Amino acid sequence: MIFMFTKDNILKSLTFSYFIIAFFEIVSEYLAYTPFICSLKPLIPLLLVIIYLINSTVKNPVFVIVLLLSMVVNILFIPNTPICLYYALIIFTIHRVVIIYLIFRLQKVKDYIPTIIATIPFLLIFFYLFIETNDIPENSFYLLILQNILISIFAGIALSGYVMNDNKQNSVLLISVLLFVMLQFTVFIEKYFLVNEFQKLFRPLAMTFNTLAFFSFYKYVLQAEKSNNN
Repeated sequence: MIFMFTKDNILKSLTFSYFIIAFFEIVSEYLAYTPFICSLKPLIPLLLVIIYLINSTVKNPVFVIVLLLSMVVNILFIPNTPICLYYALIIFTIHRVVIIYLIFRLQKVKDYIPTIIATIPFLLIFFYLFIETNDIPENSFYLLILQNILISIFAGIALSGYVMNDNKQNSVLLISVLLFVMLQFTVFIEKYFLVNEFQKLFRPLAMTFNTLAFFSFYKYVLQAEKSNNN
């Protein structure tokens, strides 16, 4: 009983620290204060790894890989240069593939028709934005197409799962995916539509979505593990 109480307190403290660090990171993005950004941005997914490993009874290595890939992407986004953005897109594409693989393992999808139907609207929206973009670097063209497909599949799985079976697991996944979709919109608009305009606003907004999306996805993984064990 004492162990459980101690563990619970540790988790509460780490979760509180996660959001405090995220808050200072978001403020640092707004102020463009690079020293804090460099130190805090990689720390957020790393802290979530620790929280997950303490809280989960399964300790799924695939989810840990998802968070570590997110940490690498966060680091590559810091310099905001074309070459770093290109490498960030490569890692982010791998990250999306791994996260979709993890969801298929946790959800155990048997009927793919609802997923395909739910994916189509997201494909239309993201490819409309893609077509309207004029200054996409040539080396990122196919990566961005793949990104649009992957985020659409990701959203389609969540939406179809929620519509077909409205339980806590699917509700949390849908919340997480909607935050990821908003994150993709924000990053895409900042990088390819506004260039340097409103960067002071869009970077902290993207980091806010990033922090909430990954924490929601962590909650989904825990709920899915619990449901599968039961």
